[in-house]
Parts: sequence; structure tokens; C-alpha cells
Amino acid sequence: MTTATPSSPDRIFPAVVKPLSHAARAATRKVIDAPTRIFHWGFTLCFLGAYITSESEKLRLVHVTLGYTMAGLFAFRIIWGLVGPRHVRLGLLWRKLTGAPDWFKSLKRARSPSAINWRQGQNLLMSAAVVALLFAVIPVTLTGYASLNDWGGKWLKQIHEGAGEFYLWLVIGHLTLIALLSVLRRKNQAMPMLTGKMEGVGPDLIRKDHRIIAGCLVATIAGWWLSQMLA
Repeated sequence: MTTATPSSPDRIFPAVVKPLSHAARAATRKVIDAPTRIFHWGFTLCFLGAYITSESEKLRLVHVTLGYTMAGLFAFRIIWGLVGPRHVRLGLLWRKLTGAPDWFKSLKRARSPSAINWRQGQNLLMSAAVVALLFAVIPVTLTGYASLNDWGGKWLKQIHEGAGEFYLWLVIGHLTLIALLSVLRRKNQAMPMLTGKMEGVGPDLIRKDHRIIAGCLVATIAGWWLSQMLA
């Protein structure tokens, strides 16, 4: 009579006993660096604050300070887009947009909706929205500066207000697009701009978070605001 040897736990429950792989444990990848995230949220909050204070004489200094901050952040983003890491380069945005003609041609060749590369279309739309939000700030800040220095009459102020309203609609469209993509892709598309990470297994798009540069950006903004308060 032979005695049955009890089976080891790892044979019975291999998926439970064996440790998860590193990729499975992580389940996220780094996609956006700290300076880009600081720029994004600084830009967003400055526009929101400037828009809210646009009709208040008492808060005129706040409105002007936030407007200058937006102009400074825009300059930072251009420089960062020229000398920063590959994933934040303005050339990358441009290359995505230059793929638009080929994508539209593919719509004509497609025999069914399932044959269309909808993900590329979504990425094109998001890239266009980012570029529009970035460069539409130029007329907003320039007309604001001109109005502040009384370079024009009422017509210039009206242009400034109109540019601000147009920018607001761009922001609303951008937020709507993010919400739609989050539903379609079943992932929170706004979360990477908060944490710098995206759900899913895959290679990191960034090697360094560049926190020192992000810290310098925050310190510069804070110093500028403080100088305006004490002026």
C-alpha cells in the first residue's frame, strides 16, 4: 500500500501562490513629466482665475498678474517643446497633425466603419485641441497687454473679451473631448496629467521626471506673484 503524497500548494493554486510579475504589479507606465504637468495646471488655473476676475476693478491686479503668468507659461512651453524630452517636443505634435491628410484619405478607402483607424482620428483631434489651446493664448495676452496700456479704444477691449470667450469655448471643447475619450477607451484620460502615469503595462515614455525644473517653474511663478503683491 502506497501512501499518497500531499500535493504542494503551488501545484493546486499556481496563480495564487506564485508572485506576480513586476509588470503585473506595476500596471502603470510613466507618460508625462513634472514640468509639463505644472505647466498644464498652472495654465488652466491662471486662465480660470483671469476669466473670473475679468469684470472686477478691485481684482484688476489679480487679473493682470494671471495674464502675465499665462504669457510666461506659454514662453516656457515653447522653450520646453524645443529643448525638452522627445515626448514633449512641439515637432511631435506637428508630426501627428501632418498625418491628418492621410487619415482623411483612409476614410474614403475604408469599406466599413470597422476598417477605419478611429484611434488615430481621436489622437489627431486631441493634438489639434492642444495646439489650438496653446497658440490661442497669443491674441488673448497681446490684446490684454494693449488694453492695459490704453493702446486702443473700446474696440480693442472688445476684441480682448471676445478672444477670452473664444478661449473658454476651446477649454470646454477640450474637456468634452477628454470625457468622451475616457468613455470610449475606458480609461481616465485626465489622470496622467495629475499623476504622470497611465494605466496599463508597457514601456515608460519618460526616463526622468525633471522635478528640479518643475520646482524652479513653481518657484518662479510664486516669486512673480509675490513681487506683484508687494509692488
